[in-house]
This record gives sequence, C-alpha cells and structure tokens, in this order.
Amino acid sequence: MTLRTMLAPLILLCSLLTGLPAAAEQESGSPPLDVPGLMELMAKVPAREDRFTETKTVAMLTRPLVLKGTLTYVRPDRVEKHVTSPYAEHLVVQGDRLTLSTQEGTKRIAVDSHPLIRSFIEAIRASLAGEVSVLRRLYHIKLQGTQQNWMLTLRPLDAQAAEYLSSITLSGRGDRLTAVDIRETGGDRSLMQIHEPVS
Repeated sequence: MTLRTMLAPLILLCSLLTGLPAAAEQESGSPPLDVPGLMELMAKVPAREDRFTETKTVAMLTRPLVLKGTLTYVRPDRVEKHVTSPYAEHLVVQGDRLTLSTQEGTKRIAVDSHPLIRSFIEAIRASLAGEVSVLRRLYHIKLQGTQQNWMLTLRPLDAQAAEYLSSITLSGRGDRLTAVDIRETGGDRSLMQIHEPVS
C-alpha cells in the first residue's frame, strides 16, 4: 500500500472533518462570515455521524467510482470514514495514529513520521480547536458566504502537499457540512455529498 493510496482517504477525512463548510453567494440581509467565526461555530459540535455518497473521478477509470458509507467525529481527536459500498474500508485517525483497514489487511501509521500526513492531521486539530493561526500556516484560505450558506476553499502552502493536492472546497449551512470537493493536481477529483445523520 503506497503513501499516495493512504493519502487519498486521509485528505478527504481532513476536509470533511475540519468542520469548515462554505457558500458561494452572499445572502442578502445576512452578515458575512469570517474564518474565526466559522471555526468557533464548528468547534462547538461534540460528536457527529453522517451518511455520505462520494463520487471519485479518476483518470485511469472509464467511469466514476461511487462510494457510500458513514463519517464520524468525536471530540477531541477521533475521526472515522467507514465505506460500506461497493467495498468495505475503515479509516480511523485518533491522536497521532492513523489506521486503515481493507480486505488486504490493516495498515497503521505514526502521523509524525510522515510530514504530509501530519500537515493534514494538524489542519483537523486546528480547525476543531478554533486555532485559526495554525490553519493559516498550512493553507491559503478563501471563505465566502454567510453562516446560513458558506463555502471554504483551502489550498496547501506546503510544497509536498501542493504537488498532490490542488484544493479542497467545503460547503455547508450553519454547523453542518454538506459537501466536500477535492481536486488533485493530476486532474482526479472526489466530490462527497453529506446526507442525513445516522439515527
């Protein structure tokens, strides 16, 4: 299992669970939202488990790959992506440990041993903790919209990350993340739609 293979779901997790959604158009009568305000709003969520549908467009595939499953976050530092269809995959990040379980077996990584992985993990922690200065150290940030409808675009500052990742665009309403659009420099794309909470 290559580092690139590990990074694809990790980047998605980071973008999903930073809790930083965003909107395209400014709604009339609603005050604009700034990054600290959005961070403060999302940091109040103690836990969440939502269903998702993810469409991956990969150059080597003739058709998009559609994944379904659940996304879970539990404060202060546990995030999970559980793919249930069309195959089983379970990715967990807790503390400094990343664990990826597939049909091929389980792979564990110490986050500190991989600078690129660590940069995304720190983005999650900084977002959930409301540490705007840390997030700004990792990404170029563009936030549009209001608390009711917003869109946040992150572009990596780290040269190694920028070789792989072009941008992560998160969309949402209030403290709910509704979509994550990940674009890679090679043209591959992952678009995740976040649905209703798991009952």
